[in-house]
Amino acid sequence: MHELTERELYHALEYAKSQDEDSGRHILAQFELDQPLLFQTLFGLLPSVIAEHNQELGQFFMDLCFEVICVYQNAFGLTPKLADDPDWMARQAILLAPEFQALLQCHTLPVDDRKALVVDFIKRNGPQRQRRLIAFFNEAIDEFASYNISRVGAIATTQAVMLVVVSLFDGLYA
Repeated sequence: MHELTERELYHALEYAKSQDEDSGRHILAQFELDQPLLFQTLFGLLPSVIAEHNQELGQFFMDLCFEVICVYQNAFGLTPKLADDPDWMARQAILLAPEFQALLQCHTLPVDDRKALVVDFIKRNGPQRQRRLIAFFNEAIDEFASYNISRVGAIATTQAVMLVVVSLFDGLYA
């Protein structure tokens, strides 16, 4: 796996955005079959964490998760099946748990401390292979939040959780 170039990322995001409702349902249904625990995490657990801060950003996060699935499938192929490594999700949860908890708390930290926490997360979990994708999602989250002041307080949490999602997909496709 490699970091997507701007052109590859643009192409993969266009693919994600071009999916109609029926295609989207099919992609999600297949993803749920292939990775049921990851599906439950992406569309159950993580949005509820964000929704504690802002319901609308929690829903927007699920849209972004769909885009992540599409980007990785378009750029790197079909999602690996659970049967390929049934213990993968459990190992990821153990590895990411301390950093994930810290990232969730980061909205109360000063900006420099938040940046240091993210750098620490990346050091412990390997370099982010998809920096452009993370930057794209951070901008999308900032833009979406800018339309309603009540969303602003959940930006840091949503971006932190999105970083975890991309880390999970990097691991899944590695």
